Amino acid sequence: FSSRRRHTRSLCDWSSDVCSSDLIESLIPHREPFLLIDKLIEIVPMISATGVMHIKKTDFFFNGHFPGQPVMPGVLIVEAFGQSAAALTAYSLDPEIVKNKLVYLMTVNNARFRNPVIPECELKLKVEATRSKGKVWKYKGVATVNDKIMADSEWMATIVDRKD
Repeated sequence: FSSRRRHTRSLCDWSSDVCSSDLIESLIPHREPFLLIDKLIEIVPMISATGVMHIKKTDFFFNGHFPGQPVMPGVLIVEAFGQSAAALTAYSLDPEIVKNKLVYLMTVNNARFRNPVIPECELKLKVEATRSKGKVWKYKGVATVNDKIMADSEWMATIVDRKD
């Protein structure tokens, strides 16, 4: 696969491998309010990256989970892992390969939620592509706040044609 490094330099800081939310929107189809990651950092194409999510008390999911004692739902941490991995994969591949494609979760394994994620923090989602075969990719990830492990998981995803 060829590297994506030739695209839109204005959206990435190539010296530190940081991608803005504008570039993330060009890589994955998610949009507000369901685009969870704010940026992608520490990118090593085809290998790993870290998604960053700024957790704010005004985030939509805190209205009902739980009023008076907000906790980020674990399924949304898993979704944020998936978005980070999908952005890493799309970033790493030639734009022609990922054009008009979606990345679907296939499995989630060994998801563990070790500490509650509460508002006004920065959730870092370190994802690693551990294997790929054709359109199927396997990943693992660790979510942290201030270097404290909040959750970890393994999952598989597949790249599929977009049907518009």
